[in-house]
Amino acid sequence: MADLSTTYMGIKLKNPIILGASNLVTKPEVVKELEEAGIAAIVYKSLFEEQIQLESLQLDEDINEYANRNSEMGRIFPEIVHAGPKEHLFHLRKLKETASVPVFASLNALYEPSWVEYARLLEETGVDGLELNLYATPGYFEVGGTSIEEKQYQIVKSVKRAVRIPVSVKLSPFYTNTLNFIKRLDEAGIDSFVLFNRFFQPEIDIENEVFNFPWELTQPRDHQLALRYAGLLHGNVAGNICASRGIYTSEDVIRLLLSGADVVQVVSTVYKNQPSYIATMLAELNDWMDKKSYKTLDDFCGKLSRKSLKDPYTYQRAQYVDILMKSEEIFKKYPMV
Repeated sequence: MADLSTTYMGIKLKNPIILGASNLVTKPEVVKELEEAGIAAIVYKSLFEEQIQLESLQLDEDINEYANRNSEMGRIFPEIVHAGPKEHLFHLRKLKETASVPVFASLNALYEPSWVEYARLLEETGVDGLELNLYATPGYFEVGGTSIEEKQYQIVKSVKRAVRIPVSVKLSPFYTNTLNFIKRLDEAGIDSFVLFNRFFQPEIDIENEVFNFPWELTQPRDHQLALRYAGLLHGNVAGNICASRGIYTSEDVIRLLLSGADVVQVVSTVYKNQPSYIATMLAELNDWMDKKSYKTLDDFCGKLSRKSLKDPYTYQRAQYVDILMKSEEIFKKYPMV
């Protein structure tokens, strides 16, 4: 029986499979099933500053809709204000108190003071760590990439200084040099890097000519970009590496661990295959390790990272060109009739 335990952000986990931030945590029966199936940790759904602001504005508009209809009317009801993040914090605290595994909070804010304020509030719930969900969609041509990175860097540093719990950063791959940005964050003391965000991209319904979101799951190969960067980062940063997006099977988990990831986050496979499938993934991971005579995850994690391989061109442009030079082999897999 192999030892699947690992350490993530300084916290001991019984295995490397974590539930990523999602609405799955809103269903207690699902959380219980995941725990029984062996999930190692849970990332609670993100607290979004925009959602709080929008709900507060809508409440204010509803309350004051008739405020000026009659100037002689007095107020007989106490003033009602939006609760802000209190509901989110209440449910997060409740999960932390009842969960049998470590719980991490997730935060996505707009302004640096808000990031710091909400980070402190999330810490007060007793969570084991905090995941900063960086998501910038530039809407102005005048804003340069450097200014966006610098703003995010300063936000992360401010949050890290403000809290005592471990802090991870969930990143977009859309930086001029993602490795350089991660290295800067690593030097600032960030405890883990989650690769990568899945953005809700706009879609258009051509019949009704309106925007919509089809609520599709990630695709099984969406983890390949994370695999590349895990392979490049392993052994070159002090923080942990967590792979995310498109991780459906035990084979996917093994691939990412071999490339250099320390842990993985899963969501779509739980929606598609049910919470109990986590037990299958763990059993298959254990069987593979036994077959390969690996006793612990450390025996093979990063075995196929760039730092561990003798080939200096692994994960580089030369590897891509080498594959293209053999592109005729695709006809063996997809023969043309």
